[in-house]
Amino acid sequence: MSDKFIPIQAYGKPAGGFGSLRGTARALTGYGPFPALQTLAHVNQPQGIDCPGCAYPDSPTDKAVDFCEQGAWAISHEATPKRATPAHFAAHTVSELRKNEEWQLEALGRLTAPMLYDRASDTYREIEWAQAFELAGASLRALDCPNRAVFYASGRSSNEAAFPYQLFARAFGTNNLPDSSNYCHEASGDALRLSIGVGKSTVTREDFEHAEAVFVFGQNPATNHPRMLGDLRHAKLRGCKIVVFNPLLERGLQKFTDPQAAGELLTGSSTPIADEYYQVRVGGDLAAITGIIKALLEADSRAPGLLDRAFIADHTQGFEALEAVVRVQDWPEIERSSGLSRAQMEQAAQLYAASNATISTWCMGLTQNEYAVETIQMLTNLMLLRGNVGKPGAGLMPVRGHSNVQGDRTVGVTSRPKAEWLQGLERVFGFTPPSAPGLDAVSVIRGLLDGSVHAFTSLGGNFAVAGPDSPRVLDALSRCKLTVHIATKLNRTHLYPGQTGLLLPCLGRTEHDEQAGGQQFVSVEDTASMVHASTGRNRPASEKLRSEPHIVTELARHTLPGSTIDWAGMGRDYDLTRDLIERVAQGAVAGFEQYNANIRRKRGFHLPNTAALREWKTDSGKANFAPHALPQDGIMQRARAVHGDRVVCLATVRAHRQYNTTVYHDPTGEVDRYRGVHGTRKVLFIGPATLARLGFKDGDTVNLRAASVDGIERVVEGYRLVEYPIRGDDVFGYFPELTPLSSPDLTARGSNTPAFKQVPILIER
Repeated sequence: MSDKFIPIQAYGKPAGGFGSLRGTARALTGYGPFPALQTLAHVNQPQGIDCPGCAYPDSPTDKAVDFCEQGAWAISHEATPKRATPAHFAAHTVSELRKNEEWQLEALGRLTAPMLYDRASDTYREIEWAQAFELAGASLRALDCPNRAVFYASGRSSNEAAFPYQLFARAFGTNNLPDSSNYCHEASGDALRLSIGVGKSTVTREDFEHAEAVFVFGQNPATNHPRMLGDLRHAKLRGCKIVVFNPLLERGLQKFTDPQAAGELLTGSSTPIADEYYQVRVGGDLAAITGIIKALLEADSRAPGLLDRAFIADHTQGFEALEAVVRVQDWPEIERSSGLSRAQMEQAAQLYAASNATISTWCMGLTQNEYAVETIQMLTNLMLLRGNVGKPGAGLMPVRGHSNVQGDRTVGVTSRPKAEWLQGLERVFGFTPPSAPGLDAVSVIRGLLDGSVHAFTSLGGNFAVAGPDSPRVLDALSRCKLTVHIATKLNRTHLYPGQTGLLLPCLGRTEHDEQAGGQQFVSVEDTASMVHASTGRNRPASEKLRSEPHIVTELARHTLPGSTIDWAGMGRDYDLTRDLIERVAQGAVAGFEQYNANIRRKRGFHLPNTAALREWKTDSGKANFAPHALPQDGIMQRARAVHGDRVVCLATVRAHRQYNTTVYHDPTGEVDRYRGVHGTRKVLFIGPATLARLGFKDGDTVNLRAASVDGIERVVEGYRLVEYPIRGDDVFGYFPELTPLSSPDLTARGSNTPAFKQVPILIER
């Protein structure tokens, strides 16, 4: 993508519509329409292919088309005819490949053969699978301690790969099992478990058909999970109120034309989505929610009946403590911290009080800031006040990103395993797994930087680029004794191999998986806890590809030659793996009974959510109100105390042409349709008042410097300022290009999630 000057103009059309149809067409034609076009007919269909694009639930009813534009890009890039062959790697050194941009690495196409890094030539060279497994196993066995090794998992992998992966790590002797949830929704799980006893969504997709109001926080569905806009549109058309809290005005939450609604398409009409759109400050959601609760409590004092007193008495504890804390919060401070006026928060409270069934949804706008856990607990408090957990059309919904990040966690990929899960492993497999907590993702970064981590294995993902301080982390990876990456395509993390560096290509979600036990399918769990099958149909990109379950189990078999676990059986027959998951889950995870039978049902099965049933698996046996006063100290205050008032707050966001760290190249140059960006990703969105205060103007080229408090210099250069309707000193730029500005010390309290939405920076000419 070029950094030449291209006018950036506001997108005046609705989200979706013909723009999405054209985008879908470009996704298919840019990489060859077949087999991607054939594949799309099976995406998100019963017993079809689960879209790798996001974890939003599939339709509960028959729907001929249940994919979105972003899903089409994900499918077309997996089904691309382009190949990153051993010949290409032999002709290009790793140092040369590092000069490519993210989209150029992605555009090389599918990996086709296992490769080992050759330090003498600075290239990856093809090797045999048996040699790859032997090298990895020998390197892991040579470590002086199992905790020197890390087993990272991306949320793209299936249950059938994730389960043997976590079993491998624990049989090896470590709980160092970080996953992509550590980077995004860890704060959601922690907050919800403390408040209602379960860390997952209490909402199913059907609940959107019964909700009277939907409150949307820190979320951009049009880019990150577009199918949700269809549900919001249908809810709006039947009279449901949509209330949005977001520091950026996102087009999809303002107006939307459903590409599947012929009437809207042909008439050029659209559906306004948000009834009210509140532009909170970055990190201001905690104060905004506090203000809504305060307004609700004050209104109930004047006219009792707004609170669900029966629900509070029967199902909760701690209401009095919450009320005491909220009532003493000062309105001027709430307004300053939230960026909203008292009248706006009182209006939001009225909308909430008028609804008898409310859903609250959120994404990383809430989870990636310092007080993320407190914010989500306060949102849960708001929902409990009117009994909006455990009834139709109501509940709490953290919308996950990776298509199976929730499933990976359910089947044991976590650095903090529950005792019941470990007991199940010991009962079924006959060994005592480690019980001490392992390293999460940010702790792994610290371990890489200080040299205490010696081996890094990754089941998918782009670990270093997805996390903070990426240049330093990449360099640290190259000093490891072993790096193993199981992947479909090349990414930047792969270009920093360790002393022994392996790149192992796997089948994609869309591809036919034939094992010794016959044709296989895998299973995944979506945001709403629906577990369903996914069966690949495409011809594999190379005859040398192996499935993720096969690669994982062979790595385990070669690392643990004395193990009595049937690794080879799990690698060739996924029914065996599902039987083992069912056995281990007894007493630990409800809902996996008759796993193999139920996964073959048309739409799979639902894992029960105890909070949705008003069964509270908390220490108190009830839902817990968790009171939090407004914080008096935070990341920005600490940075300004050191660097002065020129510090601004950077929040990273994704462009329309990307999924997580994967950046798609659109041949038309489109980068971010709804924000009007073409041709470059090196832009910084900034409000007019902040431009004037700092002495800049729209279009200026600047460098961005982290306002670090740890003394480490972090700079990115050559960014273009784009004037945008933003309030306060918040600025926005694209992830992952701006992750180098974030320190591993900038995290959410308690959950250790990177605070990518609160990075203090200085803007320099």
